[in-house]
Amino acid sequence: MKHRIRLLTLGAVTVSVGIGGVWLLEDGPDTTASGAGRTLPPATATVVRTDLVRSKTVDGKIDFARRRPVKAAVEGTVTVAASEGRTLTRGQALYELDDKPVTLLYGSVPMFREMKVGNRGSDVLQLELNLRDLGYGAGLYVDPHYDKGTEAAVKKWQKALKRNTTGRVGRGDVVFQPGKVKVVSADAALGDQVGADKPVLTIASTEPVIRARLDQSDGALTSSGTRVQAVLPSGKSVAGHVSGTVRDEQPGHGGDAVATDGITVEVVLDGRGIALSGEDTKAAASVTFVSEAHKGVLAVPVEAVVALRGEHGGYGLEVVQGTTSKVVQVVTGMTADGQIEVSGPEVREGLRVGTAKP
Repeated sequence: MKHRIRLLTLGAVTVSVGIGGVWLLEDGPDTTASGAGRTLPPATATVVRTDLVRSKTVDGKIDFARRRPVKAAVEGTVTVAASEGRTLTRGQALYELDDKPVTLLYGSVPMFREMKVGNRGSDVLQLELNLRDLGYGAGLYVDPHYDKGTEAAVKKWQKALKRNTTGRVGRGDVVFQPGKVKVVSADAALGDQVGADKPVLTIASTEPVIRARLDQSDGALTSSGTRVQAVLPSGKSVAGHVSGTVRDEQPGHGGDAVATDGITVEVVLDGRGIALSGEDTKAAASVTFVSEAHKGVLAVPVEAVVALRGEHGGYGLEVVQGTTSKVVQVVTGMTADGQIEVSGPEVREGLRVGTAKP
């Protein structure tokens, strides 16, 4: 930023050497006095009415929401691998382990135990809801209690899957997800031996999003609902908002995931899937995060602002009128892109004010 360095006499008022583009005015009440004998500023700017927007632009990647790995709950051999790119719904197999399907069911409670007669809990309730919706609900009373009716429904379902009709649901039999999923990648190939907690596939919801990575210092931009403007690979500009943050991981040695610096956010675009239809998913999108916006305010270059010292203090502008100038006091506001918001009884659009040389 150019320094505005000059001396200005306003009656008994003297301006000192400027620092960082804002110059300092010494004590004195006559800040609005005319300066007929005063040296005019080296350059001028015009007070404009504009929109000030504080933002940050980063690259993003088209992806799908809520991407996460699915890990094997039990040891076994992959006999049918996941199909990358496939969309799966309730009752379909994500993959097969030891020739037994691992089935997708809908629910928010993860599979954390074997379920059998005598169990109670929200996991039992969501299992029964799935059995009902898959057509095995005849004679089933849907509640959090795993009773003989639940056992009978499970046996019918297991028979249809060509599994042993035990009437129990093991930890490795099903995977609960909030809804239908898309297989993003197959992390275990056909014939691979997998142990407990080893990723077998990576899934995501079917909702397209843009993933973008921000610095830790940009925490204010990661709040759910923060507005964004994205420029897609095709050049189309679409508005959207931050839907949330996700764990930021990258592959490490041996395939393990290690956390990286920064915050990864998911952005939902207005129009959702329609907005991203036909876009090149391998190309980068440009995402601008808007943290603050002031619409239709009066603004000047930051270098035009005068810092007033003394009893009155505050900030001012040197208004240039022909061959004379005067300092008027202003209230400053938001700064963005080298401009600063100003207001005051003597400030209006079109005023010519002093500033440093461009």
